[in-house]
Amino acid sequence: MKNLINKKLTVLFSAIILFTACSEEFLDRPPEDSYSADTFYNTEDQVTNSTNHLYSKPWFNFITNVAWAIGELSSGNGRTWDARNSDFGNFAITGEHGTLTQSWESLYAVIGQSNTLINTLPDAVSQDVSQDVVNNALGEARFIRATAYFYLVRIFGSVPIIADNNEYVLEPVVPRNPVEDVYEFIKRDYQFAIENLDEKTRGANYENNARVSSGSAKAMLAKIYLYEENYSEAYRLANEVINSGEFKLYGGDAEDGDPTGSYYDLFLTANDNNPESIFALQWSTSGQYSEGNGLQSLFAQAGITGFSDGYSAIGPSIDLQEAYEDQEEDERYYATIMDPGSYYPDLNGGYTVSENVNHQGTNVGIKKYVVGNAETNGGGGMQSYPNNTYIMRYAELLLIHAEAALMGGGSVAEGTESLNKVRRRAGLENIENPTIEDIFHERRIELAFEFEFWYDVVRRGPDFALDFLAQTERGTFNNDTTPPTITSEMFTPNMEDLTFPYPSNETQNNPALLEAPVPYDFDDEQ
Repeated sequence: MKNLINKKLTVLFSAIILFTACSEEFLDRPPEDSYSADTFYNTEDQVTNSTNHLYSKPWFNFITNVAWAIGELSSGNGRTWDARNSDFGNFAITGEHGTLTQSWESLYAVIGQSNTLINTLPDAVSQDVSQDVVNNALGEARFIRATAYFYLVRIFGSVPIIADNNEYVLEPVVPRNPVEDVYEFIKRDYQFAIENLDEKTRGANYENNARVSSGSAKAMLAKIYLYEENYSEAYRLANEVINSGEFKLYGGDAEDGDPTGSYYDLFLTANDNNPESIFALQWSTSGQYSEGNGLQSLFAQAGITGFSDGYSAIGPSIDLQEAYEDQEEDERYYATIMDPGSYYPDLNGGYTVSENVNHQGTNVGIKKYVVGNAETNGGGGMQSYPNNTYIMRYAELLLIHAEAALMGGGSVAEGTESLNKVRRRAGLENIENPTIEDIFHERRIELAFEFEFWYDVVRRGPDFALDFLAQTERGTFNNDTTPPTITSEMFTPNMEDLTFPYPSNETQNNPALLEAPVPYDFDDEQ
């Protein structure tokens, strides 16, 4: 699909991308003359390729600038002195914060572009295009729209549900809808995707794995049910996906594992769209800003990328470093965190981490999503790299299966085996009688710097979240002592800190955001 994105994203759809992704108003629509739907949806290839952009460019600001600030800084997995985002770590975010605004704008850009396809394609498509191809494209768009809403509802709580942006062009005051309605909308989109997306068998041709499938939608819907504490449905759907054999754990000894890979290999550009990938954003090799993955620019140490970026803008917190059971045995540590003196043979043809590595006072660096210079990582350019960004991997589905089982949704024995598949792949021993704390811990380590931990903390409820976050060490090492000592920093959040405020410019433009939520009319659902 990398080649599809590079070669087949036509000028017609580029016009839509540029307009929507750069707009500050999520209700804006493409200009009437930006493309001709009557001439674009004439062939099956055109319809298939019409969804390509939904996997990349409108997500850029959210992934590059926001997802790690919320997922890692707020949760205490990471820390920074960077004035632009340090307030995410000390619970001082207000609606004036620019990063928060980027979150809102980027996710609603994803929704707006999905809506354009959902509402245009059925009437504009040529009769020569098969209904299965049309339905699959609509399934992709609704899957991706649901995913954007899933982020929005977890970040902000009650948000406006927009199914057709054109309805609000002349009246942009849009009420917000209750959280339970947003989740219902998400579930309906994923259910549509389950029923209309292609079923797949994922194999060695990784390019063929790039697009989401019916199994991908089942996996994401299982996660929604986990959040709703409907453990029987979460277990049932996770079990169906596991038993389908569509996805494989990349490495490990499980029957549903792929022995050609490993946890470390998951994050190499050459292994984009490996069999563990359930949904990943697909970044271009063009080197153009916002067409590639920008995470390496923020995560990498200076000198790694081959360009002037490599800002070391976030470091793995002391709390996260100490959370690993065994840094030597757990293969995930080496793949996630750069220790002084560690050697990475794949990185720039061989890279040894400097002895004085010290991202943001943590005495270590970050490896995950750091892939090196263009020559060795498959191309790209400054702040624009070609490695995928995972939204969901099979390992997470196994942990969903395990959690749902332990919470009463299904076989505890099978759930325990799902947990232990993940642990064995990491080089750790089985846990015979796991607890929910064990699964929570495993999710933290397995998905570290994949921007999930904040949401895992919050969904355990305010009593747990407030206590956990208040006890999380967010400090730095003092290297003036031998050995280094910890200069402790801890911050105590309150209930209001468990969701984020609406961006101030949005409440000014749409004062209905400050009013009580209004039930969504599902009779008009698209």
